[in-house]
Amino acid sequence: MRPAKDLIRIHFDESGVFEETPTGRYFLNPESGAFIDMRKLSILGCHVDTVRQLYRGVIRPEIFALFEGTDLVTFAGHQWHPGRVGRDSGYQYKLQNADLGLVLLIKNFNVKADSPGPHLKIEASPHLIEQHSAKVLQQLLDELARQILTVCEASQCAVHLAVDFQGWKPSTDLVSRMRCKSRNVRQFDGIGSIEFDEMAATYSRGQSFLFGSAGALQCALYNKTTQARAIDKLDYWENRWRDSDNPFEADPTNYDPDQDVYRIEFRFHHSVIEQFAQGSHDAQGSILDSSTFAELANHLQGLFEYGLGNFKLMHNKRYSDPLWTILQTESRFETPLERFVYRRYYKTARGFSGKNIELMLGNAITLFARNRMDFPSCWAALKTLPIFHLVEEYYREKGRSRTWLKKHLAKKLEERYVRYGMAA
Repeated sequence: MRPAKDLIRIHFDESGVFEETPTGRYFLNPESGAFIDMRKLSILGCHVDTVRQLYRGVIRPEIFALFEGTDLVTFAGHQWHPGRVGRDSGYQYKLQNADLGLVLLIKNFNVKADSPGPHLKIEASPHLIEQHSAKVLQQLLDELARQILTVCEASQCAVHLAVDFQGWKPSTDLVSRMRCKSRNVRQFDGIGSIEFDEMAATYSRGQSFLFGSAGALQCALYNKTTQARAIDKLDYWENRWRDSDNPFEADPTNYDPDQDVYRIEFRFHHSVIEQFAQGSHDAQGSILDSSTFAELANHLQGLFEYGLGNFKLMHNKRYSDPLWTILQTESRFETPLERFVYRRYYKTARGFSGKNIELMLGNAITLFARNRMDFPSCWAALKTLPIFHLVEEYYREKGRSRTWLKKHLAKKLEERYVRYGMAA
């Protein structure tokens, strides 16, 4: 993507002085001469909204006794609600304590219980994260993990970074003005299901947008007031917003309860954090090499800035939207001890001939045909594969577009039906 420029920031004072300043809330378009007034925008806080810490090890046999009934169980000095979870989560069991703000997902579906593997994911909620430093929170998660797994080791974490603000509402052309590499864009139109694992709901028309895929890096932009009210957490968030102060504002009480709060949230999947851990380095060339939230905590600002650069709301084709400029300059998470270069290390399709990709697609098409699936369903299933980006990259290297690939696979599916019929 071609780098976008910022509009000129201007400050007017009471005496009529007109000057360019990095904190001005008037934005001047140098092409048209038009001003944009952003004085009503207030940043209410920067939050780590979610931490998901993954662990590898062998499950202690006594853990399974916790799931023999449906009543509350005592574990690690606290009461928990036990249960089974759907296969889509990747795990079989869960222990949940909403008062603590913890969900423990246990027993990976794809690995035997008595074999070493990624058998545990611990999800921490906003209020638990707020109550502890990164170091203390990590100690809490690690202690729980050691009571569930033997030969326990942290394997990676996922984080959601959020900034809440008032004095702004999304325009009707927001989707068309969002510049990003992802083709996955969702605009939500009505309240739907609420889940711990995802952005809580689908909201009223034009208030909620989601860019990117869940298995990579996502940008969510939504009405936090509506969402918090839907899950009965508005009192909690209003208290946090009242306690927040924007250092760029003279008034320490920025929150207005009569205005809706909007949130921008960047969701970093654990695979993306691993790419940063392997690809980011300091001035001496030492890589980040983190595997826990505590190790990542000093790098949250760099990740947030990467998110703003990867998803960029545009004012026009050349200039960034003023909202993005303000978020870039006034949103602050933990300050790094030293400046890192934040880059993602990718395993690409260049390192092999692509034979495995072609075999995989051929076998998949055969299975789809055997189950009499239509092509739209086949294509949707293929796109959910975590390695689908490698498939696309492989064909791009051969000069083939996604459109070509889609037509090619549709033709192959049709051939399976014509040549082999129901016996495919």
